[in-house]
Amino acid sequence: INAPYRLFVEKAPFVIVASCGPEGLDCTPRGDPAGFVRVVDEHTVLLPDRRGNNRIDTLRNLVRDPRISLLFLIPGVGETLRINGTAEIVTDPDLLASFEMQGKLPRSVIVTHVDRVYFQCPKALIRSRLWDPETQVTRSELPTSGQIQRAIQGAKFDAEEYDRAYPQRIKET
Repeated sequence: INAPYRLFVEKAPFVIVASCGPEGLDCTPRGDPAGFVRVVDEHTVLLPDRRGNNRIDTLRNLVRDPRISLLFLIPGVGETLRINGTAEIVTDPDLLASFEMQGKLPRSVIVTHVDRVYFQCPKALIRSRLWDPETQVTRSELPTSGQIQRAIQGAKFDAEEYDRAYPQRIKET
């Protein structure tokens, strides 16, 4: 990780984490304020593993197959940065404490040992118009989280109650 790559990582508030395991591939979003992924040196980055949907697919995969890929995105910027390497899951209390946010610690830190770094051109983001406000879809055009859960769990699932409680649940977890 050279100096320009480091700056890109430090400015990114969002990263997509890819891993693989016996059940197949996994790709999951991670985000926090810019700088949440720390560059330790030219060959090491640290990613806090904060509570999410509690599926732990990424962690389960990394225990069995340490290969990892990180794709960093910065809002409004077309280029992306991809890091490929191997990862280990660390639960050192001092390291976890260094990632405290709003009184909460991550459950672990994913330490990525960098093998390769790729700076990727903006063509896909330009073609998709991802950052263009004119192409943004309003949330009301899509099913709510509760409606999606009802489709998965069945008609007895209370989608309205789930959606009502969702904003507070997000804040708490």
